[in-house]
Amino acid sequence: MENIFDKFLHGADYNPEQWLDYPEIFQRDIELMKKAHCNVMSVGIFSWAALEPEEGVFNFEWLDKVINTLYENGISTILATPSGARPAWLSQKYPEVLRVSETRVRNFHGFRHNHCYTSPVYREKTKILNSKLAERYANNPAVIMWHISNEFGGECHCDLCQNEFRKWLKEKYKTLDNLNKSWWTTFWSHTFNSWDQIESPSPIGENQVHALNIDWKRFVTDRTIDFMKHEINTVKKYNPNIPATTNFMYYYEGLNYFKFKDYVDVVSYDSYPEWHSEDNIEVAYRVAAYFDIMRSIKGKPFMLMESTPSMTNWQSVSKLKKPGMHKLSSMQAVAHGSNTVQYFQWRKSRGSSEKLHGAVVDHYGKEDNRVFNDVKEVGITLESINKIINTNVKADVAIVYDWENMWALNDSQGPRNIGLNYNDIVMDYYKVLWEQGINVDFVDMECSIDKYKLVIAPLLYMTRNNFQDKIRDFVKNGGNFVMTYFSSIVNDTDLCYLGGFPGELMDVFGIRSEEVDALYEYEKNEVKLYKNNKLYNCTQICDLIHVKEAEVLAEYNEDFYKGRAALTKNSFGKGKAYYICSRMEEDFNKEFFHSLVNELEIDKKLKINLPRGITLSTRENSNEKYFFLQNYLDEEKEVDFEKYTLRDVVTGKYYSGKVKLKPYEVLILEY
Repeated sequence: MENIFDKFLHGADYNPEQWLDYPEIFQRDIELMKKAHCNVMSVGIFSWAALEPEEGVFNFEWLDKVINTLYENGISTILATPSGARPAWLSQKYPEVLRVSETRVRNFHGFRHNHCYTSPVYREKTKILNSKLAERYANNPAVIMWHISNEFGGECHCDLCQNEFRKWLKEKYKTLDNLNKSWWTTFWSHTFNSWDQIESPSPIGENQVHALNIDWKRFVTDRTIDFMKHEINTVKKYNPNIPATTNFMYYYEGLNYFKFKDYVDVVSYDSYPEWHSEDNIEVAYRVAAYFDIMRSIKGKPFMLMESTPSMTNWQSVSKLKKPGMHKLSSMQAVAHGSNTVQYFQWRKSRGSSEKLHGAVVDHYGKEDNRVFNDVKEVGITLESINKIINTNVKADVAIVYDWENMWALNDSQGPRNIGLNYNDIVMDYYKVLWEQGINVDFVDMECSIDKYKLVIAPLLYMTRNNFQDKIRDFVKNGGNFVMTYFSSIVNDTDLCYLGGFPGELMDVFGIRSEEVDALYEYEKNEVKLYKNNKLYNCTQICDLIHVKEAEVLAEYNEDFYKGRAALTKNSFGKGKAYYICSRMEEDFNKEFFHSLVNELEIDKKLKINLPRGITLSTRENSNEKYFFLQNYLDEEKEVDFEKYTLRDVVTGKYYSGKVKLKPYEVLILEY
């Protein structure tokens, strides 16, 4: 695969087919791209109707001109396969390509990704067009990457997909007897005695067999990957050296993104936070976490494929970025491992659903405005920090973030069916590390965890893929593992462990969970931490455990289980296993993890105190470290660099002692 990252890429989704009736706009766009210091454009994402206006009738002349003219002006092309939205003629002639909903009703033509990934017709039509694109452009030096479809998502319940689902189940379980036992179908007399009786989950049919529900979600991920591979194999036939990516979405639960890691050459991601919607710190750490997830999927730098330089049009309130926020949010992506900053889109559409979505060039069409100059500043900054390209983010700490665990938890039907949000609870633990400037990786249960000093597993309801064995070996060999309440309850097929919880890990943690008390929204309990004898609130769930070998570090202070353990530590082999019994308030998490980080000598990269609203991220290679100091508050903040003297990578200026950061300012430093 060619290494396209000899420099930071800066650009946007470009949709010139919208402007074919306005020839003067293309020339003007080229001039503006150069002024904005853009060096790449993603082209062709929704261009099927322009490329094949009628079945078997192709028009590539306009695309030839776009790709070649961009390249002549120093701008490369990321060329898309346009399967994300099909032309009307295809839907009309071949209705089988349209999706069937979970209520078994076939959709009309329209929207995006309204197509069946199984349909032989759809696969054949995408192959024909993708082959023609690859044959024409795969060896054009202007084309540096394939952008496969766009924001894969959704599912189809048609007869074709039902048949593929049954094949998938046969391959996994081999016999109906194995499936029935694994799914516990004797409950409610739901035993299957023919493969043809199995249907995908539906609100008008079966949806209470939890193992069926999660296997369907697994199948949807596999089916999506299979279609994506169909597209990748088609275009790579003509030049296997051009890398391929597909763009993932912000906290999208429908697909297990870790499963894509072996099939895309680079992970890319679309990020649209609601900046200024609340305390920016709350927004910032959630965005940072997802950047870290994207980087962690392949353990390599990723691409910020889409963002907006100003606003969206689809959020409940589409707010502008305040001055400074565009550069700060763009550099946040770079700080967490992105090699690109790209936007949707280059020029605002004149009509249809995204005509008011933010873009680099708005309907005014000129460069003398705030947004364009914000984009230009980012382009100049990326050029000035090019020495950072391809450096990575190294972490001593990992957090377990597992899509299949999230699916199973959402379907668990107890002990709380409201408020027990997996993403929110994962963020509880990420935030206290982010605020300390500690780099964090994310892993799912199929990843290795051996290289980390500390692994945190929030709400690990399902332990799958032999993850219990990984935890046991990790702790036994000297690792430190933190697990929380309501963990290791079920196995891969959502069957509860017999003999007690947390499953086969009771000896590792030195405890046994007996009961789980779910608290109402208005309820709370208190926890007394022995270390400082302070009381902290806890909410949502209180795990009532029996302590065996473990040391008790905190206890409940209220209700009938007052005095019972709320936090434990167990020595197992060379390592330590910690169990947190409830959803603790933020101050408790800060106290516990600050102490643990210091005890384990987790690398903070720069050992300075970070005031509220200031965070630090680090990229490095074998020789250099680069620090991104970021202020997410709408006020000036002061940071004491203490013993360090740091050089600004952009300006060359040296900083030492107390340094003031303006509102939304980011400093990119080296030591």
